Amino acid sequence: MKKTILITGCSSGIGYCVAKGLQARGYQVLATARKQADVVTLEAQGLESFRLNLTDSNSIHFAFEETLRRTNGELYALFNNGAFGLPGAIEDLSRDALREQFETNVFGWQELTNLAIPVMRRQGYGRIIQNSSVLGLVSLPFRGAYNASKYAIEGLSDTMRLELRGTNIYVSLIEPGPITSQFRTNSMKALLKYIDIENSVHREKYQGVLNRLNKPGPAAVPFTLPPEAVLDRVIHALESKQPQPHYYVTFPTYLFGALRRLLPTRMLDFLLAKSGNNN
Repeated sequence: MKKTILITGCSSGIGYCVAKGLQARGYQVLATARKQADVVTLEAQGLESFRLNLTDSNSIHFAFEETLRRTNGELYALFNNGAFGLPGAIEDLSRDALREQFETNVFGWQELTNLAIPVMRRQGYGRIIQNSSVLGLVSLPFRGAYNASKYAIEGLSDTMRLELRGTNIYVSLIEPGPITSQFRTNSMKALLKYIDIENSVHREKYQGVLNRLNKPGPAAVPFTLPPEAVLDRVIHALESKQPQPHYYVTFPTYLFGALRRLLPTRMLDFLLAKSGNNN
């Protein structure tokens, strides 16, 4: 099997770490990014890179064609990673806000995946790895748009896994909690773009969210791990003969993954509300 992998969202954080880690492991890595400036930076660091904007179907199709051109028509793996978080109370989210969250985090991923599956079917093997989240397992207040996008990815991925049984194409979900990245910085930009803070009943809460997102360093969020923790799970999903359907990363994922199975809904709601208000 040829070690080729297409990765989205490689400008920083998890995507960049996984791209560099797999390149060092001998993979032909196609490291994509939304902005051309990031593509130039990735190329300067020795990675094969080109643009892929998950909100643009033309960009997705062009990037996939470029991938096949560089890999002689084969693709061992796809790692869907490019995403962003939009904080905000459900009642403050406009249709446009939800649409942008889903265009990037869900629709773009599935469109790209649907291009990859026929190639993998034809060659008789493949790995599809989805970078989901602990917030695809449980919900926290003021993360509704992001929660919903990750719940959608969980549902689509679980269904694909059933539909691809017996094809030698494996679907795995990576479910991290807090990871060192630019995620909080990008979340703050989305909050300021889409939420009318001054006219919201949640104005004071949003000020607290902004204060949290502006805190420097990983210590601002407990149990934060470096992106290498995700890389380890991606390697297993790529190289195991029987990759796991779900890979937990960070203590909060293990904790809430267990609590949602053990606790009554009202008790779990109490803990999630308390946790959400403290982060």
